[in-house]
Amino acid sequence: MSETTFTPGPDTARAYRDALGCFGTGVTVITTQTDRGPLAITVNSFSSVSLDPPLILWCPAKASLRYQAFADAEHFAVHVIGEEQQDLAVHFSRNGDDFSVLEWERNAQGQPVLPGCLARFDCRTHAQHPGGDHMIILGQVLQTTVRPGKGLMFKRGQYGGFLGAE
Repeated sequence: MSETTFTPGPDTARAYRDALGCFGTGVTVITTQTDRGPLAITVNSFSSVSLDPPLILWCPAKASLRYQAFADAEHFAVHVIGEEQQDLAVHFSRNGDDFSVLEWERNAQGQPVLPGCLARFDCRTHAQHPGGDHMIILGQVLQTTVRPGKGLMFKRGQYGGFLGAE
């Protein structure tokens, strides 16, 4: 087995992205309410930050057509996607304003929420920090909903399930 070493930069952007893809992540769909209606985006750049206060983060790309709506959002909801919900993750990765594929509701903050996800974190935007070509959005978790199940994973450009116990 051979290793490749390189310095990340414009000429090695694809190799750098492929190297980052070696790290498997869970899959989330973030939703918010806009002036034009509900909006969603599929992301894997989600992480817990703090238990006290309860904070999470996620990172939308500034090049995304949905970026500004999420950067302007006062509230949003993070949905952790179950392995049987891959179609939902793929749908919202392609079309963020088409909610016709499911019956959705609103949470206490008026944000669109998706049914049946492994976990949902209803958040208020706590802070934002520039992160290169992304924005780091910190959310204060106001309420959490959770159910049993296995999470959908994303690694090396592919979706898959998680082997092992729930």
